[in-house]
Amino acid sequence: TTGERIGVTLDPDTAHPNLVLSEDRKSVRFVEVGPRDVPDSPRRFTIYPCVLAAQGFTSGRHYWEVEVGDKTHWALGVCKDSVSRKGEFTPLPEAGYWRVRLWNGDKYAATTTPFTPLTLRVKPKRVGVFLDYEAGKVAFYNVTDRSHIFTFTATFTEKIWPLFYPGIRAGRKNAAPLVIRSPTDWE
Repeated sequence: TTGERIGVTLDPDTAHPNLVLSEDRKSVRFVEVGPRDVPDSPRRFTIYPCVLAAQGFTSGRHYWEVEVGDKTHWALGVCKDSVSRKGEFTPLPEAGYWRVRLWNGDKYAATTTPFTPLTLRVKPKRVGVFLDYEAGKVAFYNVTDRSHIFTFTATFTEKIWPLFYPGIRAGRKNAAPLVIRSPTDWE
């Protein structure tokens, strides 16, 4: 459908104060300045430095791809609408977060309880996220070698939002942004 082709963009009203979005709202990076003067919004994350998409889903099947490049820290996935955006932060399925994350350059995990360590043969430069709302599935793919990374199974009862965490800077190594790309044609 044409709606799918417009693709995912980022919502500045949800972005943590240390995150800067590009003008086209397709990329996000972490900046180590003091918290920027951003208008307070009940939808803004103030503890966890993440940003949500401007499009949330209450039905259907949706797919988006994110360029992670050579970053050493990131997390991608979805969260439900009612997650706490201000206070205590436990980004786990029981709190309404379904994520895959990378840290320290080579440690991948699905953020289940406890975390499920993931072994990826090829470091993904690009990650695909597939949401099937009715089936209650969030699947992650390594677009670089076209392999499956992990699938969460859940029951969705409220709006689900794509979530992006570019990681703290960790020196220059992780300074690159996360960038939403047009999905690859897998055919």
